[in-house]
Amino acid sequence: MRNVYLDHSATTPVDDRVSTSMQAVFTENFGNASSIHLFGREAKVLLEESRELIAKAIGARYDEVYFTSGGTEADNHALKGIAFASEKQKKNHIIISAIEHHAVLHSAAWLREHGFEVDIVPVDADALVDPSKIHAAIKTGTCLISVMHANNEVGTIEPIDEIAAIARSSAILFHSDTVQTVGKIPVDVNNTAIDVLSLSAHKMYGPKGIGAIYIRRGTKIDSLLQGGSQENNRRAGTENVPLAVGFAKAVEIAMEEREGLAVHYAKLREVMRSRLTDEFEAVILNGHPQLSLSHIVSVSFDSQKNRVDGDALIMGLDLRGVAVASGSACSSGSMQASHVLTAMGRDRETAKATIRFSMGKSTTEEDIHYAIDALHEVVGTMKHAVSS
Repeated sequence: MRNVYLDHSATTPVDDRVSTSMQAVFTENFGNASSIHLFGREAKVLLEESRELIAKAIGARYDEVYFTSGGTEADNHALKGIAFASEKQKKNHIIISAIEHHAVLHSAAWLREHGFEVDIVPVDADALVDPSKIHAAIKTGTCLISVMHANNEVGTIEPIDEIAAIARSSAILFHSDTVQTVGKIPVDVNNTAIDVLSLSAHKMYGPKGIGAIYIRRGTKIDSLLQGGSQENNRRAGTENVPLAVGFAKAVEIAMEEREGLAVHYAKLREVMRSRLTDEFEAVILNGHPQLSLSHIVSVSFDSQKNRVDGDALIMGLDLRGVAVASGSACSSGSMQASHVLTAMGRDRETAKATIRFSMGKSTTEEDIHYAIDALHEVVGTMKHAVSS
């Protein structure tokens, strides 16, 4: 039995070049970047070089990028920081989409419990946000619009250029969670008029435990953490220099390899989509057919035509060496249907009977065929169990 990892949207292995870049920092450049002696200054140089490289990848200034513990912290900082800063200006209304990552959804829910008003804009059957519905939701007190660049479960790429333009024309701040897109498709904070942006290292072959938040110069946003003056008073706590160096190296590699990998993923996706639709009954391919990330394939078994247990699908594939997800990694282990799929109009049983395949740069066509063959075995076992 071979092992096939098709859950790269949850996390990726650390690239060997990234590991190498971090090793020397762990053992040789170990100083605290806030210290003024030689060891601290050396660490500070590495930290700022890493910041500048990451900033360049998204079209930002180096002093607009602040390191965090990951994408979740960046999302929390964006929503809560802007909300509380805007409350001082008598603005307390936030707009998000129905398919945001839980870090945004739960932050918005927390803010609602603390007196803020939140509107959740629906999506269509392809998980696409309609900019006109965002515009219609704007109120006098709207301080923030937050729409992710691409959905982590079904891969749909959102029209954030249009949404950002709507926000800018209404003097409203715009935040986008780009955790799934930086390093995979172009992201430019100026071309898209993004005011605040979240990103993470471990989705692009970097280390876990580090991410970043981009905050456009002049944006009013409160700090999420208190305790020190690090990150230009934006984020208290000793900077993790080794992980920052690894993050920067991962970004550098991702930018160099992005175009070639996009072609690689597109070919694999076509093979997988063809086999799924040709060989399985009553399957639904989730996400927009054209406007989607090329490394994600999400498929549901229609509960009205084919009763399939979603958890059994995942477990059955795992027993055959194939690692996939039912949707967001953050909801793994939960029996609840994906909020993304139900927002797209899938019934709860169909939403549960869903597999997300997400490919990586080491994925081969043989891996795809092995995974689909394994899926045939799992579904066949289910049908046999029902008929018995």
